[in-house]
Amino acid sequence: MPESPTTDNVVAIYPGSFDPLTNGHLDLIARSSRLVGRLIVSVLNNEAKQPLFSVQERMAMLREATGDLPNIEIDSFDGLLVDYASAQGATVIVRGIRAVSDYEYELQMALMNRRLRPEIETMFLMSGEAYSFISSRLVKEVVRLGGDVRGLVPAFVESRLAERFRPAQVLNPVPR
Repeated sequence: MPESPTTDNVVAIYPGSFDPLTNGHLDLIARSSRLVGRLIVSVLNNEAKQPLFSVQERMAMLREATGDLPNIEIDSFDGLLVDYASAQGATVIVRGIRAVSDYEYELQMALMNRRLRPEIETMFLMSGEAYSFISSRLVKEVVRLGGDVRGLVPAFVESRLAERFRPAQVLNPVPR
């Protein structure tokens, strides 16, 4: 039987759109970073989703939020996740599960990834109870409608969301 790697040698990828970064994402990042030697948090570059923030902006927010975690790297990718993971030397893909409704989709993705690259495992982490209802889509919708997302996202993300959804201001009002 081959020798099992220690967690110090395990490289994992936590992929996502992170548009915007939520406290649920940060909870999963912190918890999964304790289970592996190196965690690459990677922003999916998927322009078909019409993101609110650019890949570079999302990467900057992730760096700001995870700067105190020594084994975290921030990156981006496009194409097949398992090809990216393999190129990074990762043997684990981290996925969060908020509710049973997430499980079916995540299971399909994990099984397809296993078919494509059997050497890469998917590790599911249950979201923390306080974050089980948070999604980036829901956060954007609440902000767009003028609601309060304090406590759901880091304060600096809340500020950036407010800037994005601030009503356009007239730069040169016409004198009356």
